[in-house]
Amino acid sequence: MADLGDPVLDDDDRHHLARVLRLRPGEVVTVADGRGGWRRCLLGPGGRLDTDGEVVHEPPPDPPVTVAFALTKGERPELAVQKLTELGVDRIVPFPASRSVAVWEGERALRHLARLRRVAREAAVQSRRARLPEVADLSPLAPLLEEPGAAIADPAGRPPSLARPTIVVGPEGGFTDEERSLARDLVRLGPNVLRAETAAMAAGALLVALREGVARPL
Repeated sequence: MADLGDPVLDDDDRHHLARVLRLRPGEVVTVADGRGGWRRCLLGPGGRLDTDGEVVHEPPPDPPVTVAFALTKGERPELAVQKLTELGVDRIVPFPASRSVAVWEGERALRHLARLRRVAREAAVQSRRARLPEVADLSPLAPLLEEPGAAIADPAGRPPSLARPTIVVGPEGGFTDEERSLARDLVRLGPNVLRAETAAMAAGALLVALREGVARPL
């Protein structure tokens, strides 16, 4: 929502509140601007919003957590983005790997990215996040691994740490030796072989748990 001073529902949100959640006039609605600001409102007739409290600004999380995942086929990228958003990941980066089966190029890439951003917004609403995650444009692997604190998810790696707040997850067939050689660091996610989308979710869950203090580093 662009303006928390004078919040107005768009058609999709109005439909969701009235037809899906079946809220009635007078019920409490929390609105957010996607940048950390939110306020409480009361739902009025016809979907009008009546402000009922001051605007609250949540500070940005520190450190910001990034999960990058290789393109996979089907609806798995959408599932990964949905769950990473619910978990509290701040930045999500899809990238093409050498062994990626899915190919996103040109208009196809734009459509997929638009869909992923819609999924992130819907998941943020469901999970009551005041700050939308960034769903970045497709990125080559090499620049991702050059970012400070970036590490590849690998069974031979070290335990996750907030010193490495960016975890890069490979495709179904794993990284090639050439891709793996680009990594400055490796992070392991557990004892078992995970599907690509499960590995992305595990990476996000572990990093956010460490940041929120609900898990302790080894």
